[in-house]
Amino acid sequence: QAIPERMPYIVIIADEMADMIMTSGKDVEGYIIRLAQKSRAVGIHLVLATQKPTVDVITGLIKSNLPARISFQVSSRTDSRVVLDESGAERLLGNGDMLYLAPGTSTLSRAQGAYVSDEEVNTVIDFFSDCEPQYSEEIAKATAAAANAAAASAAGGEGGARERDAMYVQAVEIVLREGRGSCSLLQRALGVGYGRAARMVDHMAEDGIVGDYNGSKSREVICSFEEWEAMQERFCAGV
Repeated sequence: QAIPERMPYIVIIADEMADMIMTSGKDVEGYIIRLAQKSRAVGIHLVLATQKPTVDVITGLIKSNLPARISFQVSSRTDSRVVLDESGAERLLGNGDMLYLAPGTSTLSRAQGAYVSDEEVNTVIDFFSDCEPQYSEEIAKATAAAANAAAASAAGGEGGARERDAMYVQAVEIVLREGRGSCSLLQRALGVGYGRAARMVDHMAEDGIVGDYNGSKSREVICSFEEWEAMQERFCAGV
């Protein structure tokens, strides 16, 4: 009942596999294999990259669960065989020249990767940095509910009903100043995690500072600075 009709596609990118394998070894390998086995059925795309194509990084189990592979120029036949199961990548010309192994085939295709400048990369990063994250409504609500329940339990009984985060006042002032109730805004401004930011936004909704949950959009601010100051005075007076 809580699962939506249409699930979003998810792309997971590991920019350097070697670092993860060297630091966490078998644990990371197990997670990657499990993801690769399950992801194709539920719309999760897994992209793994490494500059060290050796058997201790790209293990047999990992490779057997990755149906599509791409290799740019490598230094030896051995490295080419690790990625593509045959030689050839060592003879590539560089600058985006690559070999592609499509899922379900054993035939290599030669292709040319497009050049993307640092300026283009930074433009894309800047664009997404300014966008509001689009969290799954069901997951966000479930996470916030669990966090609120845990906080209420820790506070103990009715005495903890008005307990607020140590940064709550600062968070409210940021929301009032910016004119929007956004978890990502609090994450950036206060350096806190999503769960903590979501709890503070939920508390603001309880206190009548922001409106109700509005999907991927920021919550509407429904309180002025003057009303907030009066609210603080009532809290201090125990009303």
